[in-house]
Amino acid sequence: MNGQTREKLRIGFVGSGFIADFHLQAMIGVRNVDVTGVYSRTAARREGFAVRANELGLGHCTAHESLESLFLADDVDAIWIASPNHTRLDIMRVLHGEVKAGRSKVIAVACEKPLARTISEAREMLRLAEDAGLNHGYLENQVFATPVLRGKEIIWRRAASTTGRPYLARAAEEHSGPHEAWFWQGDKQGGGVLSDMMCHSVEVARHLLTAPGAPRNSLTLKSVNGTVANLKWTRPNYADQLRQRYGAEVDYRNRPSEDFARATISLEDEDGNELMIEATTSWGYVGAGLRIQLELLGPEYAMEFNSLATGLKIFMSRAVSGGEGEDLVEKQNAEQGLMPVLEDEAGVYGYTDENRHMVECFRKGETPLETFEDGLAVVEMLMGLYRSAETGRTISFPSPDLEDYVPVVARRPS
Repeated sequence: MNGQTREKLRIGFVGSGFIADFHLQAMIGVRNVDVTGVYSRTAARREGFAVRANELGLGHCTAHESLESLFLADDVDAIWIASPNHTRLDIMRVLHGEVKAGRSKVIAVACEKPLARTISEAREMLRLAEDAGLNHGYLENQVFATPVLRGKEIIWRRAASTTGRPYLARAAEEHSGPHEAWFWQGDKQGGGVLSDMMCHSVEVARHLLTAPGAPRNSLTLKSVNGTVANLKWTRPNYADQLRQRYGAEVDYRNRPSEDFARATISLEDEDGNELMIEATTSWGYVGAGLRIQLELLGPEYAMEFNSLATGLKIFMSRAVSGGEGEDLVEKQNAEQGLMPVLEDEAGVYGYTDENRHMVECFRKGETPLETFEDGLAVVEMLMGLYRSAETGRTISFPSPDLEDYVPVVARRPS
């Protein structure tokens, strides 16, 4: 894409929850950007988001009362979609309509992971963006995580260049469960932990296996094999905890979503070499907080990263008391003992570099590293894994019958 470079990119957010706040914090480390607008369904939350943006010095942010008001604002160039999964396609339809009608001046759109709940939804998200002439970016933060950026650069420059390309990537992400009710509802979220977190793991692994500068489709997806399980949250006492926390809409006794998922993915490079991804995710990990583990293996080398193996740790004895929080690490599970601290979560997790990259690409009219096409490719892998888990067999690709496939836990009761 080519276009005149803008001095600044002015962003409007759709959504004002947990992930939108992560992006807002990350924007402090991004140049040439202002956060000028926000819309979400809850007035108090969107107004609070606007106040935080203004307090952070990110520009004058207006809380809008409707999507249309945000999309038609004269001071919004690009939209960041950070709303619940089941709302995203309708948001894109409204944006598409306003841009095509010439009422909106928006030039670009970025969407949080996963891009959609099914392959057909993801394909429609891509079609709408392209039909409206919008530059588009898929917000997969782990691809831009600082250890991933640095580790991949070293491995491919020093090791792969002399002994051969990497052939196995492992990725795991675990925590004790999501923040909001809709994450636990299969029809709204699109599934359970496989949809929510495996989207990170398969894409960061695919990214690590892809040669620098090579297109993502330089690796061909051959087959996937997946397993899902309900290990913790369907136990009666934990199912009751969810009901007490979120109300009757989260009914894990009768409508559970998986809290564990495993994936084995087979790929092929341009020379016909077989490559493998191993990934696991769970909502049943009770440790200090969110744990991300990554490995990349090749003929004579290995790379490892564990997000909880931090350089900074703090010990607090029983005499130290206080309220629950997430001020040390995301999904924090304790306030006492020896605790790891991520002093810059937005940076380590990749949100800062992700937003910096998207802002610069949109500002200059360039194609981002991660686009809606990549988001579609991720959903294709996820649907293959869900289908594999349902049928108990390996799913080979291409697999056109997955186009309208809906995971079991996302199907509405008849």
